[in-house]
Amino acid sequence: MLTTRYVQGSPNWADLATPDIEGAKTYYGGVLGWNHVSAGPQFGGYGMFQLDGRTVAGAMQLPAEQAPPAWTLYFQTSDATATASAVKDNGGTVVNEPMDVEDLGRMTLCADPAGASFATWQPGKNSGLEAVDAPGSLCWAELSTPDTTAATNFYGSAFGWETTTMPMPGGGGDYIMVHPAGKGADGMFAGIVPTDAVPGSAATGPNWLLYFGTSDCDAAVAASDRLGGTTVQEPTDIEGVGRFAVVSDPYGARLAFMQGASQDA
Repeated sequence: MLTTRYVQGSPNWADLATPDIEGAKTYYGGVLGWNHVSAGPQFGGYGMFQLDGRTVAGAMQLPAEQAPPAWTLYFQTSDATATASAVKDNGGTVVNEPMDVEDLGRMTLCADPAGASFATWQPGKNSGLEAVDAPGSLCWAELSTPDTTAATNFYGSAFGWETTTMPMPGGGGDYIMVHPAGKGADGMFAGIVPTDAVPGSAATGPNWLLYFGTSDCDAAVAASDRLGGTTVQEPTDIEGVGRFAVVSDPYGARLAFMQGASQDA
């Protein structure tokens, strides 16, 4: 499970690039109950989405021609420069070299060998998201990739991830779950699946899909539809796991909702 006790290789930040930050505030406020707080003029319009006073994501406005609307997942590193070298050495791409963000930390934007984008964060004063694994916050991630073995090898080499494999619900192969080195099954935070197993993957290609918790998956999808989002996969039950759905926000950034099996709507 995700936790704010961040260690090497664990997700510790997530942010949204959108062409319309005001519209995104309205959408995510209505769907997940978030409010937006500016990080200050020195950060070029970057801000934080918060829930009950705790930061659950970052957000920035970017022109559509500069970057497609998308969510980016960050993984913790204790040494951004060394991790950037490991990404390159294992066939990935460093899109933006490690850079300091004031005294808050050090970030790097990368892509894995299949082209799925991700980032790394070496904490400074900002240790990461303040809330995860609860309704309205990041609770899971899933990599869609054409070669699950190659992806497992890449991230294992770059971040030291370890894996647990279980049969896909309803058949159709194995579901690979990952966790930081030495953390075991209790530390699992993401899955790795073949691209062709993910609805709409032909349009998005290899990517990291972020799941946000909700106490009512159907209500979240209805709110998304009402506020201009597009439903990619209708709410679906996974036995023993919960109920999930995949949507795109009004500008095309894709995300998922997850209502855990222990949560009642």
